[in-house]
Amino acid sequence: MATITGFKTLDIRFPTSTEKHGSDAMNPDPDYSAAYLILETDDPKLSGHSLVFTIGRGNDLQCNSIAQLAETVIGEELSTLEKRIGQIGKDLVRDSQIRWLGPEKGIPHMAAGGVVNAIWDLICKINGKPLWKQLADMSPEALVELIDFRHISDAITPAEALSILQKAQSSRISNEKVLLEKGLPAYTTTPGWLGYSDETMIRLAKEAVAEGFTLIKMKVGRSLENDIHRLELVRKTIGNDIRMACDANQVWDVNEAIKWIKAISHVNLFWVEEPTSPDDILGHATIAKAIAPTKVATGEHVHNRIMFKQMLQAGSMSFLQLDATRTAGVNENVAIIVMAAKFGVPVCPHAGGVGLCEMVAHLAMFDAVAVTGHHEKRVVEFVDHLHEHFVIPTQIKNACYVAPLEPGAGAEINPKSLVEFEYPNGHAWINRV
Repeated sequence: MATITGFKTLDIRFPTSTEKHGSDAMNPDPDYSAAYLILETDDPKLSGHSLVFTIGRGNDLQCNSIAQLAETVIGEELSTLEKRIGQIGKDLVRDSQIRWLGPEKGIPHMAAGGVVNAIWDLICKINGKPLWKQLADMSPEALVELIDFRHISDAITPAEALSILQKAQSSRISNEKVLLEKGLPAYTTTPGWLGYSDETMIRLAKEAVAEGFTLIKMKVGRSLENDIHRLELVRKTIGNDIRMACDANQVWDVNEAIKWIKAISHVNLFWVEEPTSPDDILGHATIAKAIAPTKVATGEHVHNRIMFKQMLQAGSMSFLQLDATRTAGVNENVAIIVMAAKFGVPVCPHAGGVGLCEMVAHLAMFDAVAVTGHHEKRVVEFVDHLHEHFVIPTQIKNACYVAPLEPGAGAEINPKSLVEFEYPNGHAWINRV
């Protein structure tokens, strides 16, 4: 019987700090990185790939944690992976000694997600489906089996989750047809990095509008005077018909956030993202009430389903921005998507980084087909960096994500890029001045 026989982890880093790609108020010089996992099988043509996104230093720590957990799935039979993936996911986050380091947060939790996502990549390749289709074709009962309800059953029960998925089942065929014909609406952060000059920012904003994007996100939080200057400049450039959001990347205290947001709200902001510490559930709720009708979006640094539960219960967010690699992988993100559906909060995934666009598109497409359907409140972040390194790169058409049809979960990097950008001995790093 074919099994998982081994694994490799690779420390992959891209020197994006050179041109300030990804720069914001909290992270001025990120080198977009991937703690990369390959699950090997006794079929030389079949392997499972995933990554955990980081921004440079510490990527080696993430690789080490992934390796420790990947050891535990060696010997898993390929024929039973789909049946066992729910239990495997629970087992990976319940190792008592490793769990103590979180619990269910940070490096070990993200490592569990890396292993879970690599197994999903295997499942998709075995079944010949992209991840969004694999999930959308599963029965409501099978999807509920993926969810770990421990610590969230006060917010959503298995019966409630099953009911939500069953009610959506009758629309799956029509929802899939819409997805394949039109894709999923995207918004762009490409013009918005804080390290960009005014000239670069204006050029990229004009290009975004020309490409059909109707929502542009700008980074803020380093200087109020500079924020007002940049936001007014972009608003003048794009006009009043294009929506504009901003992202503070956690830099403000609660009272500071309220004052700052009110000082920039005249540019008509669609949302303000991560206005304070991602751990401050009640702080987000306080800000949300104070800045209304401007809305709060957050989630890319929310550790797990339990924190999302509390944010939903507290009214801390109007848009839930899950991340493909922050939580414990596909299984936990299914839980978060279904829980958000119960609370009526749209899921607008965080992307950008390296590989995040490729990965979160599948989660958003699953949501659109099998959970909440197509609606105008969902937009998926798009940043036009590093897609050329992926076996199945993100495709955008008419400012919408095109549904991938190739089998897999989306994170597989081209072998040539793995060699070139492996740290510290890849060509891109050896040759760096």
